[in-house]
Amino acid sequence: MSMDRKTKKNNNFGKRFYLHTFGCQMNVHDSEKMAGILSEAGMSHSNHFNNADVIVLNTCSIREKAEQKFYSELGRLETVKKNNPKLKIAVAGCIAQQKGDALLKRFPYVDFIFGPDNINNLETWINFSAQDTGERLKKTALAYNPEYHFMELPVKREEGVRAWVSIMYGCDNFCAYCIVPYTRGRERSRPARDIYREVSALASQGYREVTLLGQNVNSYGKNMPENIDFSDLLCMIHEIEDMKRIRFVTSHPRDLSEKLVNTMNKLPKMCNHLHLPLQSGSDKILFQMNRGYSYREYKDKIMMLRNALPESAITTDIIVGFPGEKEEDFQATMDALKEMEFDGIFAFKYSPRPNTSAVDLPGHIDEKAKSRRLSEVLDLQSDITYRKNKKFEGSTVEVLVEGYSDTDKDKLTGRTGSNKIVNFHGSDNNIGKFVAINITEAKQHSLYGILIHSFSVS
Repeated sequence: MSMDRKTKKNNNFGKRFYLHTFGCQMNVHDSEKMAGILSEAGMSHSNHFNNADVIVLNTCSIREKAEQKFYSELGRLETVKKNNPKLKIAVAGCIAQQKGDALLKRFPYVDFIFGPDNINNLETWINFSAQDTGERLKKTALAYNPEYHFMELPVKREEGVRAWVSIMYGCDNFCAYCIVPYTRGRERSRPARDIYREVSALASQGYREVTLLGQNVNSYGKNMPENIDFSDLLCMIHEIEDMKRIRFVTSHPRDLSEKLVNTMNKLPKMCNHLHLPLQSGSDKILFQMNRGYSYREYKDKIMMLRNALPESAITTDIIVGFPGEKEEDFQATMDALKEMEFDGIFAFKYSPRPNTSAVDLPGHIDEKAKSRRLSEVLDLQSDITYRKNKKFEGSTVEVLVEGYSDTDKDKLTGRTGSNKIVNFHGSDNNIGKFVAINITEAKQHSLYGILIHSFSVS
């Protein structure tokens, strides 16, 4: 460590940071990078904002609910700031990128705002504010950074056996409802050698499962100087000996190729689970969403996957109440759920997002109708998921044990390759290992079983 870095670290020694993450797994991984930067700057983590010297709220604006939660949390911090004027508050993520200086004007007690492309600027601000004598430092870092995907930032992950690695940033699809291209920019793929090096390091640290992250991992490699696509990247990572499982999210149905399905089939470490967002069963709504496929085309991709990998679990996303969605369009979605029989879904009411083309579409649906449709979707899928889980009763599954269950501290929990949560009674020495579990009871969102034996991870 250089003397300059040591000095900066000493300036922050004894200070604590509180980090609150809103939204998706990509935001969670971004927060791991922020925690890495803050820790490397000499700060320690606090579990509550009342005990922190620096507070970072990492925001999400993909859906209105996550945005509302952020504003509620930020509102509570005004009193905390008044009681501790030296407290530094930063807002990160998509809302920061979207709102910019308007956030500083609306919430004058916020000190620093930075977007997803400017996480690296957090260190500069923290080190500068550590030398502050009390004067407020109000800054924004929101510029598009064409080099961000080349940066290797420190990452502080929770101890465990599963890790997440970003392989690309941004999106080129411009779905009518989605704000991501406007807040995270256009699509950029990380160099394969950097991804391989990061996953190799994780394997050497004891992580046994990696999830590769991207808005559309299927399009990895486009516009890169090296001739590589997502399937090629999976083959590279598969060669890392101590990394035993590989997952990825999210795939776009339009770009799900036969090559990728065949790659999943031939690589033993690939988990037999695919998350493939449908969004709607209506061709009219899919067209208005700018999804780039029909329901028939989506169904053909699913059939291709199930023919190649019949044991695969498939999950999806559904949006109800999109502008112009008539009752027959909604029923087409219900029919699709019945036909596809997904293992699980994430379902949401459409919420208008600024700058997206859907805002200006005619036929916006009232909240009462959207809530009713969402309830019907969830009720239907609840029955399907439970019925599919029941099929596991009496079978033996391989589970990677993650630790003790959050809902029942007497039980261990882990996941199958198909991403089913399994709870069972066991001891500490099972954590981090692959175990064989005989499933004795299926529940709505998990399975319960009895430990048979453990496997070696070598």
